[in-house]
Amino acid sequence: MKLRWAALVCVLTLSVGAPRRAAGQGTAAAGDKSTVAVLGQNYPNPFNPTTTIPFTVGDAPTCSDQSRIHRVTLRIYNVLAQLVAIPILQGTSGNAGQPLENVQLSCGQYTAYWNGMYLRSNREVASGVYLYRLEVDGKMLVRKMIVMK
Repeated sequence: MKLRWAALVCVLTLSVGAPRRAAGQGTAAAGDKSTVAVLGQNYPNPFNPTTTIPFTVGDAPTCSDQSRIHRVTLRIYNVLAQLVAIPILQGTSGNAGQPLENVQLSCGQYTAYWNGMYLRSNREVASGVYLYRLEVDGKMLVRKMIVMK
C-alpha cells in the first residue's frame, strides 16, 4: 500500500511540474535567449519495441555560440520514478553510439535511440507509460511516452 501512495505522489509531483517545463519544450518566446534545449516527442508513440527521441541543444538552428559545450543526459523512468534505461546517441557526431549520460555536445539537433530494453538487461520493458527526462546544463525537460505490446 505504501508503494502505491509513493507512486501516486510521484505522478502528481511530475504532473504539477509539467506546465512550468512545457514552455521549454516548444518554441522559445520572442526575445528569450535562455533556451538551452528543446525536447521533442518520441516517435513512434505508442511504440513497440523501439523509439527515437529528437532533441535540440543550444539555440539551434542558428547556433550563435558554436564553441560552447553543453553537458547532456537523457534518462527514461517508469511512473514509480525508477530508472529504466539510458538511450544511446544516434547520428554522425563523434559521440554517436554511446549512452546519453553526461555527454558533452555542441549546439545542434540530435536524436537518441531506445531499444525498449531494461538497463543492462536483455528483457523488454512492460507495456505502460514511461517518462523521459533530458537534462542540459542542469535544466530539465520531461515528456511521456507509451509502450504498447
